[in-house]
Order: sequence, then C-alpha cells, then structure tokens
Amino acid sequence: MSSPSGPEIISLGCRLNIAESETIRALAAGREDLVVVNSCAVTNEAVKQTRVAIRRAAKARPDAQIVVTGCAAQIDPASFAAMPEVARVLGNVDKLRPESWASAEPMLVTDMSRVVETAPHLVSAFAGHARAFVEVQNGCDHACTFCIIPTGRGPSRSVPAGLVIDRIARAIELGHREVVLTGVDLTSYGHDLPGQPSLGLLVERILTHVPTLPRLRLSSLDSIEIDDRLFELVTGEARVMPHLHLSLQAGNDLILKRMKRRHSRAQSVAIVERLLTARPEIAIGADLIAGFPTEDEAMAADTLALIDDAHIVHAHIFPYSARDGTPAARMPQVPHPLRRERAARLREAAARRRRDWLATQIGATRDVLVERPGTRGHAPDFADIHFSPAAEPGSIARVRVTAATETHLIGQLA
Repeated sequence: MSSPSGPEIISLGCRLNIAESETIRALAAGREDLVVVNSCAVTNEAVKQTRVAIRRAAKARPDAQIVVTGCAAQIDPASFAAMPEVARVLGNVDKLRPESWASAEPMLVTDMSRVVETAPHLVSAFAGHARAFVEVQNGCDHACTFCIIPTGRGPSRSVPAGLVIDRIARAIELGHREVVLTGVDLTSYGHDLPGQPSLGLLVERILTHVPTLPRLRLSSLDSIEIDDRLFELVTGEARVMPHLHLSLQAGNDLILKRMKRRHSRAQSVAIVERLLTARPEIAIGADLIAGFPTEDEAMAADTLALIDDAHIVHAHIFPYSARDGTPAARMPQVPHPLRRERAARLREAAARRRRDWLATQIGATRDVLVERPGTRGHAPDFADIHFSPAAEPGSIARVRVTAATETHLIGQLA
C-alpha cells in the first residue's frame, strides 16, 4: 500500500496515535515540507523519546518545519514550543482539525476538559501498515493514580457505530484484511451515546454489517469491563482474533487499590481462566508496572507470579514513572534502581513464558497477516512469524511453523 505525498510522520506510543497519524497525513496532504512528531506521554521516558525524535528529525531534515502534537505536547506545550527545532505545537484535538493545518499559529492547544467530539475524520488508507487502525473511543473518565493520560486525552467519548462501520467498510475496500479497534479506554465505549451501547454490541454490529471483514482485533481492554456479550464474541467468533491485551498493571490487591484500579488479582486470574476455557487458543497480553510507590518485595512477587497465573505471553512491562500532578507521585517512592531490577525480573519471567508458548506452535500451520517487506507477519494470536519465500504485504498467507526462537516463530509458506 503506497504512501500518499505529504508530511513525514513520526508516531510514538499507542495504536490510537497510529490511527490519528493517518488522519494527520490526510489533513496535511501535499505538505512535504513538514515533519510531524505525534508524541506520547505515558511515562517520563516516552516524553524523553519525543524530544530525541524531534532533535533527530531536525538533524536529518534541517529545512523541514517540525510540528509537535500528541499527548506530550498537549500536557506541556510550552516546553516543546521552547525547543529551537520546533516550528509549531498542536494539541490532541487541534491536530485533527483541518483549520489547524491551514493556520500559521505557532501554538494551538485546546483545553481537553471541554472536548465532546472524537474521530471526526475518515482517512483514505493506513500508509505503510498492513492493518487498519480505527478509532472508536477516546479519553478516559477514570482516575488511576499513576496516569497522566486523561489530562492529555480528556473525558471519555465514543464514535457512533454507523460511522465506525463506514470506516471499516472503507478500509476493506482499500485492501486491508485486518482492522484494529483503538481507544484510550476501549471497554468504556458507548456510555455517552444514545441508548448506551456497549463495546460488545459495537463488535456485533461490525461483524454483521461488514461481512467481508476477515479479521477484527481489539486493542487494550479493562478486564473488569468485559461483559457477557463481549465475552461471547471474543470466545465464539472466529473473525475476532484470539489475542486479548488486558490492562492489569499489578498482581497485588493493595497496590491495585493504591492505583485506584477497579479489579482485584483474583478477578484478573478468573477472567483469563474463563477466556481460555472457552477458547484455548487465546493469547493473553498485559500491561504491568514494576516498582509502584509503596511496593515491597512480597507485593512485587505477587505481580511476578501473575505472569504465570494469568498465562501472559505478550507482556508490556514498565518501571513506574512518576508523573507530576498525579497522586502516585506524592506517595512514598520505590528507589529507581529497585524499580529497574523488578522490571528486569518481570521481563525475564515474561520472556520465559513467551519462549515456552512459541515452542508449542512448531509444526502448526497459521494464517499470517503479511507485513512489510513480505517475509514476516502476525498470526491471529499475534505470534510474530518470519517466513520465506516472500508474500504480498497486506495479504493473509498460510505459513507452516518449522522452528521457534525466544521471540518469534520461523516458517515456510504452505
């Protein structure tokens, strides 16, 4: 799928940013003089990487105008405007408005607390991506004590099902074989729409009204909000990919309470067991934070054990990052070296679990969504597969798994 002419876009962070980067590409079509850095602010390291990306872009393209947008720019616009490399700063809502890209204002940052709309634009294609990312929800109404993202994204708001279905149908027309539903708090979908439709109802409508959609994938879910309708769809519908990424964060009840999460450790384990009983091929992913304030060794051990107890094979592990303005930043802090040590332990356990899981797939034949350059892709359970000979990027290829490494599978086209 060829890239249209337009700005160079550097997209950092979540899948929602990827979706919005393609909207930016459409809105700024023809502006080849721009480099747009769509930033992330989930951790201090993410903000640091945004600054690194800006400086690298300025060095690589000294004649280009650098526009910084995304969560880091929304939360602290003045600090990015002060960087000599930066020409303009746009907020998270402003980056999706056509008038922002026609304006020369050096800083346009709307107060997110006043925002009521989301996903106002339909992009024509997802340049360079085998799968299409469709935003169905934005913002968050929860108040997790470690999280700064509600400041950057605003209140939870949903896209009406009709518009979502139209976007997915258009993505299929353009040749995409897999669609990913994205959002900041995906399982809160629908509470602000007439009749308060659930995420499960949205998925059901998509499958009914876009019968040509081969593969539907969900981004991160809050496990406590997986209701019966959504459970039935992810366990019983073949077109819904058997890969669920859960926002678990920790495996100790006191830490979960101090995070202001709404689930317990037992509930996390129970939902995974229910899912795997109903559909054993589901692969579980999870976000886990190491070294949250007040965490002692016993609490850390509970989170470490959760990797096995919740069958986690796709782990995203972060040392706790204190963000100014969040309640957790005022709690007693775990020393940085200990946070890093605990994160390393979690990563080691997650790598072992993933290695063992991949080894069980040797000899299987998988349907792989082919990604660039045509010699790798992902199976329905999101196992990373490298194969030969090359296949057409964007197609779905049958691949026989012949070997496994610690991180990915190796195969041959069947």
